[in-house]
Amino acid sequence: MQYDPLSDAFTRIFNAEQAGHYEVSVKPASKLLGQMLHIMQKSGYVGEFERIEDGRAGSYRVELIGAINRCGVIKPRYSVKRADFDKWESRYLPARDFGLLIVTTNQGIMDHYAAKKERVGGRLLAYIF
Repeated sequence: MQYDPLSDAFTRIFNAEQAGHYEVSVKPASKLLGQMLHIMQKSGYVGEFERIEDGRAGSYRVELIGAINRCGVIKPRYSVKRADFDKWESRYLPARDFGLLIVTTNQGIMDHYAAKKERVGGRLLAYIF
């Protein structure tokens, strides 16, 4: 039984990456997961991904390129101010400017570098490095 589909998706991606697989299927598909995969692809952590409709919730087929050392969701979803990104970066990431935090803001889902640039805060969703 799935209680947190986002956490299950990140766990599947990480486990497949550690096992040396070249692709993984992640389900159920959602717009939130799709936006997070787009951020991961733009940052160079995953390759191409596509949504597969199966008549139920759908799934994503994600191409892995071997760039993920660790990824996971952040629970509870901490609220973060725009001035406090450094504190959370040091808490979840191994080094400064290495990896990224995925944040949901009132301007959409973005990584913490874009949120700093846009000067907005939000809630932490996930980390990846």
